Amino acid sequence: MCKLGIHSFVWTAGSSRQDIETTLTKTKELGYDVIELSYPDPRNLDVAWLARRLEELGLDVVISMGLPADGDISSADEAVSRNGVAILETAVALTRDLGGTKLGGILTSAHGLARQPPTKAAWERSVSNLSRVADRARAAGVTLNLEIVNRFESNLLNTAAQGLAYLDDLGAPNVFLHLDTFHMHIEEPDLGLALRTAAGRIGYVHIGDSHRGYLGTGSVDFGSVFDALVAIGYDDFVTFESFSSEIVDENLSLKTAIWRNLWSDNVDLARHARDFISLGLETARRKAELAREAHRPPA
Repeated sequence: MCKLGIHSFVWTAGSSRQDIETTLTKTKELGYDVIELSYPDPRNLDVAWLARRLEELGLDVVISMGLPADGDISSADEAVSRNGVAILETAVALTRDLGGTKLGGILTSAHGLARQPPTKAAWERSVSNLSRVADRARAAGVTLNLEIVNRFESNLLNTAAQGLAYLDDLGAPNVFLHLDTFHMHIEEPDLGLALRTAAGRIGYVHIGDSHRGYLGTGSVDFGSVFDALVAIGYDDFVTFESFSSEIVDENLSLKTAIWRNLWSDNVDLARHARDFISLGLETARRKAELAREAHRPPA
């Protein structure tokens, strides 16, 4: 059974203790199982307190991030790539210390619009550097989940097929794909087919609509998404992600071009999303049961 999560930026972009406490309590009150935190700087965070609150509330945690330009592990500049490895290793340690097991996001290159196409050398540098991080993560009991994002946010991994090729080159048992319906809607020829092709190698799923607002009000084919997740037996974390100019994180809002206010009532948004995802997965399960029943011979 999938555990349902929500991205912290539905609640706040702040990082004070009160901001985090509000994020956690609202997440729990609305019936979510998982909170995804956009990488909080551990130097400005009471890690022990946060780990304790997560345990008290019975919430799983995922840390997500995008590498900065000065921490691009695919860079030919060794100082930049070393910095990226250090950032990722710190994020792995934070995930572990919070009691989490998943680090997701754009971990293979810098997050942002690239000004040139990717190269074989950049790919190989990324694989080599991430291999080192994967070893550290495995020792920490943490999986790395590589987010496949659209062409405007990375030039390295834009489709599930590219992600699978990267995993093959990497060869690390604790590294998986992080697939996001918002990005898939832009880049994949067929969302359901992409999910089915990646069966067994998906570690984390983001559910977001084409405009990143209320689920079902955009143009993502969620029926095919839920059908595919059920068909491949995916039973891990499924997290709702939505951004609006109502809540602004200066760095992420600029990189992801969040210019419009798609919602103002985040409680209503979160409640609707949980119901939408739960019903979508349940409907897909019932459809699959009917399909199997139709093929059984008469008693």
